[in-house]
Parts: sequence; structure tokens; C-alpha cells
Amino acid sequence: MTTRRDLLILAGAVAGLTACEPPRHTPVTTVPDRLIALTTGGPVIVDGSTTHRWGVRSAVSPDGSYVYAMEDETLTGPAANAQLEAGWVPEVVSADGTACVLRRPGSLLVTHGENQKRLPAAGNIQADAFTADTLGLFVLEWLPAEAPDHYRVRLMDLATGALSPLLTRDKQPLPPGAEEEMRGEGRHAVLSPDRTVLYTLYTHQPGHRHTRDLLAGRRGNVHAFVHVLHLEQRWAYCLDLPYPFGEGPAESHAIAVDPAGRRLAVADLASGSLAYADTHRLAVTSVISVPQGAGTAAVALDASRTFLGAGPAVTLLEGGTTSRWTLPSPLRGLQLNPGGDLLYAGGTDEVVWLGATSGTLRGRVGVPGLTNLRHVLASQGRVGGFT
Repeated sequence: MTTRRDLLILAGAVAGLTACEPPRHTPVTTVPDRLIALTTGGPVIVDGSTTHRWGVRSAVSPDGSYVYAMEDETLTGPAANAQLEAGWVPEVVSADGTACVLRRPGSLLVTHGENQKRLPAAGNIQADAFTADTLGLFVLEWLPAEAPDHYRVRLMDLATGALSPLLTRDKQPLPPGAEEEMRGEGRHAVLSPDRTVLYTLYTHQPGHRHTRDLLAGRRGNVHAFVHVLHLEQRWAYCLDLPYPFGEGPAESHAIAVDPAGRRLAVADLASGSLAYADTHRLAVTSVISVPQGAGTAAVALDASRTFLGAGPAVTLLEGGTTSRWTLPSPLRGLQLNPGGDLLYAGGTDEVVWLGATSGTLRGRVGVPGLTNLRHVLASQGRVGGFT
């Protein structure tokens, strides 16, 4: 198993890289796993030899297991098949797939099985995530509503529509004036494997003051952090990232959580920095130097390996060794399959998959308009309402 001491050896990782450039003309084969990708035309599910496009009026759950979509004003999903009025667009799906929130100007619609509830969206409100029990909705309240340039995360009671501050990490209510306000860029969120915690990466936050700073009367000046939102216990905490995280372009940053939910990895490939954090202690445990890269960054990890890349290059960190592989086109998302033997990479109008140990190109499938490979799910059986 890789130790943090092993990873520190990678500070000079550029030396001794092993290279593997896959052939450019591998035949298209059946996709071994189920892929969830975002495209210019909305979410796409690729399963075996079948591709299904859900369209722009659709939303996928945080871990990719469930989808709700509107077609001819009919809402379909794992817990819905209902005719709705014109104009509704799915915005957020609950982690368990039982609920969906839709919006149209001025109001929100929450569906939970056959039950529907319309709520006024006073001000400038954007749905972010359901609470674990689906009785509440975390929202972004944009301020000022008429010409917003920042927002705060609040909790909406779905029984009444009332908004309230989040709890602190020790589950205490916030006093007035202690809610932190975000001006972040490049928001990218990952859900913990047990579906209880949402980790959102924020960059470019000069002068930001966390709730703990506001309560203590301290000045704040953090450039990047991970916003930790507990969907079950309803508290939030900001895990600060050290310099130079947040200094470079937002797209050079990426975040991932390991399959056990114990470690976070945050990459800043513009500066060549990789941070690991303990999800129990909510603390950064190490920062190492990695090869720099230009373009949109991506990172994936398991118990002993970290894959990261930008542009057409992918780097594997394992123990005290580093391998470097070249992709057919610039990277647009990076995901390990559940078995850990295949590494999937989004590219220009396609997804390719490599052997996760060798880097050998195993196959590729066309996905026109692909913008980001978001999830890889096991293909066996029926998963999350996908057919």
C-alpha cells in the first residue's frame, strides 16, 4: 500500500517517467462498464453497445446512479412518470433517486413519487442538493438578487419553503451575520461513497471569510477550499487548501474521493501540486509535487493509486513510481471503473479506456459533443433506474 512517505518521494517525479502512447486506431468495442457523460446536448448514458441521450431538460443524481428527464412535458425517472405543465426543467436529483426538484422562472417543483409540491423561489435561488431524508433542500441564494455577484448556501424546508442557515460542524446554529458568502469559480462536486457528504471545490476566493472567521472576528484570505456539506446531519465546514491552490486557472483544479470515502485528492496542475486530505479529520495530510499540465484537469484515485492529468497526458502515481501515458485527445474527465482494472478518459467526441496498470488502450466509443466524463458504474444488472 502507498504511504504518505512514499508519495513524498514523488516531489521530483518528472525524472524516470515511463511513457506509453496508445495506438490511434483501436476498433470500437462494447463498453465494459456503464458510462455517464455530459455533452452539449445533455447527459448521455453509454451501456454496452447502447447509447441513450436524455436531452438538455434532464438532471443526474450526484453519483450518476439516477436520472430524471422531461420529454413532451412528461417527467420520467425511477420514482416518477407524470405529466407536468410546460416550462419545467429538472435541476437536482436526490442521492437515493426518490426525489427531484424542477424549476421554472419564479418557482420550484419538488416531486417525490406521486407527490408534488410547488414552492415559491423568492429572490434568486438555485437548488444544490437534497438532504439525505429528502425533507430539505440545500440551495444557493445569489446576492443581490437583481445583479448577483456572490452567494451563500442555505437550507430550504420543503414543507414550508422557509430558508435558514446551515449548522456548524459541531451541529450548532449560526448566529445572525455569521453565514459565509462565496465568490468561487470552477465549482466541482463529488459525493462520498455512502451518499452522506458532498465535497465541493472552490477556487479564487481572495478575502473570503469562513463562518469560523466571522464568529471569531478574524480577517479571512483563503484562495481555495473544499466545502464539506453533510447531507444527513445538515452541517457545513470549509477545508482550506494551502498556497498555491486557487492561484491558477479554475479549470486546472480537480477533486476526487477514494472508493472507501477516507481520502480526498485535490489537484492543481497549473502549479504541479497535489493535496491529500483525511475526510474524518477534515484536514490536509500532505501536499506533493506532480507533473504540471495545461488545460482542464482531472483526478481519480483508489486505495493505492492516483491518476491525474490535463491535456493529452495522464500520470499514474503508485508507491514511489510514476508512469506517464498519452491520450488520443485532450482530457475531459477521468474515472476508474468499479473493479479498478480500467481507467476511462473523456476526450474529443469520444471516451477511451486504458488498462489501469499498463496504460494500454483497450477500446474507444464515440460520444459526440462530450464535455465531461462524470461517472463509471458497474454494467451488471439494473442500476439506479437506468434501463
